[in-house]
Amino acid sequence: MDLPQSPRLGPMSALIFSSRWLQLPLYLGLIVAQGLYVVFFLRELWHLIGNTFGFGHGPVADPIHSTETLIMLTVLGLIDVVMISNLLVMVIVGGYETFVSRLGLEGHPDQPEWLSHVNAAVLKVKLATAIIGISSIHLLKTFIEASTLGQPGSRITVDAVIWQTVIHLAFVVSALAIAWVDRIMAKPAHVGAMER
Repeated sequence: MDLPQSPRLGPMSALIFSSRWLQLPLYLGLIVAQGLYVVFFLRELWHLIGNTFGFGHGPVADPIHSTETLIMLTVLGLIDVVMISNLLVMVIVGGYETFVSRLGLEGHPDQPEWLSHVNAAVLKVKLATAIIGISSIHLLKTFIEASTLGQPGSRITVDAVIWQTVIHLAFVVSALAIAWVDRIMAKPAHVGAMER
């Protein structure tokens, strides 16, 4: 069985099309960043275990937060790292597959489910929802720390709570707008004709 021949490109077309490979160092850099997040996650997890069971640097002296609150804030920080790591995977794998070259994962047992139908529009919506998830974790941490408002040594202010809430709502509205625009653009032509 003969494989179909790819069309021969002119020199300018070949140069422009090959320029997509300039993105490769960017994706490799994100892989390095992912590795740094793994190191950070393991370090924070080790501190959490050590402080909980008393073989670390000892309990952290914090006159404002209880031990339970400190553990909760640390766990939320770990969840935040995992969600950012998931975002990195979506950008690395989805971006490479969409903008640089096919990965050839069809039929691979570990192929992510979302990768089979990824395109620029799907990637935008997935990234927007991932950013909302990350923002939600940050906002939850702020709300937990808001119980210390007005106490000496508090790291949180009323303005910080208000601005984080406003920024989070802006992310939500942006994601809804992106999804709505993509849905409108994805409508088949015959549906638009029937609506006239």
